[in-house]
Amino acid sequence: MNNYLNTNYNLNDKETVSVIDELPLWSAPFGLKLLEKIKYLKNITVLDIGSGLGFPLFEVAMRLGNTCKLYGIDPWEAAVERIKTKIAIYDLRNVEIIASVAENIPLPDNSVDLIFSNNGLNNVDDIKVVLNECRRISKVGSQLVFTYNTDKTMQEFYSVFEELLRERNMLNEIESMKKHIYKKRKPVEEYIQLLNASGYYINEISHYEFAYRFVDGIAMINHFLIKLAFIDSWKEMIPEEKKTDFFAELVQRLNRLAQSKGFIKLTIPFAVIDCERARE
Repeated sequence: MNNYLNTNYNLNDKETVSVIDELPLWSAPFGLKLLEKIKYLKNITVLDIGSGLGFPLFEVAMRLGNTCKLYGIDPWEAAVERIKTKIAIYDLRNVEIIASVAENIPLPDNSVDLIFSNNGLNNVDDIKVVLNECRRISKVGSQLVFTYNTDKTMQEFYSVFEELLRERNMLNEIESMKKHIYKKRKPVEEYIQLLNASGYYINEISHYEFAYRFVDGIAMINHFLIKLAFIDSWKEMIPEEKKTDFFAELVQRLNRLAQSKGFIKLTIPFAVIDCERARE
């Protein structure tokens, strides 16, 4: 059934407006490169790991059309409910959302032709289990393509952070910082090993980067993305009795860095890994 003539959107409706203007700037650069690598075919079954609030799942669903069936999986309950609202407004008939962790994907063996993930695989609890699940549900030759920001992410910030820790002889905290970076942003070489061990053949690894610029440290530390996604993990590394003084000094150092360079730049390098399930 064709519904493309049904375009009577109410631009004064709060839910419609909230759906139109919500794509996070953070995920867009990764997602645009991911969209370039996906193989668009008719009559395929697709899974998005870490579907979040629906990008790029909905974009892929619209590009593939109704001959395809797409699933999004995410344990974030509020996001799952949000996605359901979008599905109704976008009038998508080919998308189903699964509220679950990727370590336990409720899809049959050998049933999926394409798995993609936009900064999702690096946030799972057990990447080895997830990759084994991907192999289980995938057909031989099926595509797995995903993005993630690499271990040099925001190195401009982390160099200042580590320098201050070192000056204060906070060696345990430096180790905590390194463990945090490793947990979220493993080296590409380690992903290669994990993928090969899970039965995947790597076709291509592409590297890109983008950057955020801020006028000073105050602006950076108060940016919503920083407060939403990063600052809690930074705070957890610092003992409670030292937090106030430490972060005050950290911001001052970032301010001085901005003054000398004209701005603060946070570079976000990322990789797109395109691979396929090999034969047993």
